[in-house]
Amino acid sequence: MAIYTDTVMDHFMNPRNVGEIENADGIGEVGNAKCGDIMKMYLKIENDIITDVKFETFGCGSAIASSSMATEMIKGKTVKEALSITNKQVVEALGGLPAHKLHCSVLAEESIKAAVKNYYDKNGIFYDKSQFPCDYNCKACGN
Repeated sequence: MAIYTDTVMDHFMNPRNVGEIENADGIGEVGNAKCGDIMKMYLKIENDIITDVKFETFGCGSAIASSSMATEMIKGKTVKEALSITNKQVVEALGGLPAHKLHCSVLAEESIKAAVKNYYDKNGIFYDKSQFPCDYNCKACGN
């Protein structure tokens, strides 16, 4: 059995939505110090709909595939729908990832949330802070 599914290989070899959005409405960057992967997600939002999404990822094939799939999953969705995307859904959409690469799907989920949080912050939109991973720059956690 192959270690990567055909879907993972396709999204790695032919990633969708790669690049940067000029004047993005939301930008989120997350990383994993253990493996060195870094994901940056850009959102364009109109009337609460994600009309465009792009990513830049420095990392392994699983990180690139997870980023690519995540962008496909949220494009055209509402912001609330995008926030509900989990790493498990990214893994399922990819047809699976090896256990030691599951952290890549977690980064994809976190990059979506970080970009939405940035959009909310830029626009003064109230949100439940518990929906987002700690950025270690808030009064709530004391960091």
